[in-house]
Amino acid sequence: MKNEEQMTKTQIESFNIIGIKTRTANDGSAGKDLPVLWGRFLSGELKDKIPNRIDDSIYCLYTNYEGDHTEPYDAILGCKVSSVDDIPEGMILHNVKASNVAKFVAKGSLFKGEAVINTWFKIWKSELDRSFTTDFEVYDERSKDVQNAEVDIYISLK
Repeated sequence: MKNEEQMTKTQIESFNIIGIKTRTANDGSAGKDLPVLWGRFLSGELKDKIPNRIDDSIYCLYTNYEGDHTEPYDAILGCKVSSVDDIPEGMILHNVKASNVAKFVAKGSLFKGEAVINTWFKIWKSELDRSFTTDFEVYDERSKDVQNAEVDIYISLK
């Protein structure tokens, strides 16, 4: 798996996500906190409770960094919405600002997040000029086959 070859730089437009969040860090906490967040989201069928969803894709955002990827940040799990007029109780709204991004495609097994975490390891070691505003993963139709999934990972750039 050579994800460096699959990195492209592009621009994204601003969009809104409604979902749930947790505060975590890459000090071992995320390995515990993120599966709990996913469990809450999936077991509560929260996707179906988000009004004005644009599609069935699930977004996992990493934002409100205290510094770089070694510092605490918010993880938000939710869906892109066309309207922010109705935010369900217990959920939050987050606006992802228009920005320049590096897009990676993680390919492989999602069992224990293998393909995704391996791509993150490469991103953390890369020389990207990251802005640490909002990074995110998109779980769409291509991630339904958990053994042969594709997940887009967007990294905000300065």
